[in-house]
Amino acid sequence: MQLNETLVRPIITEKSSMFLGDEQTYAFEVGLNANKHQIKTAIQRFYGVDVDKIRTMVVRGKVKRFGRHHGKRSNWKKAYVTLAAGQSLPLFE
Repeated sequence: MQLNETLVRPIITEKSSMFLGDEQTYAFEVGLNANKHQIKTAIQRFYGVDVDKIRTMVVRGKVKRFGRHHGKRSNWKKAYVTLAAGQSLPLFE
């Protein structure tokens, strides 16, 4: 799996910015087929930091209505990445 298929985008929300305190935890949207080892390798290569632990979850797509038609948004995967002590990502500062 390529680097651009593993890391899709960083998630910058109010909830994800609360984790930036002492824990140094960052949220990323990752590929649906990416596992924790691939995510760790991609973040270490792209940002040049040491990853301590990773938590992943699959966010289920919502069922939406478009007039009288029903549809479903795509499922996507979210990863919470905790960095080693003393490390940070310049993107979120």
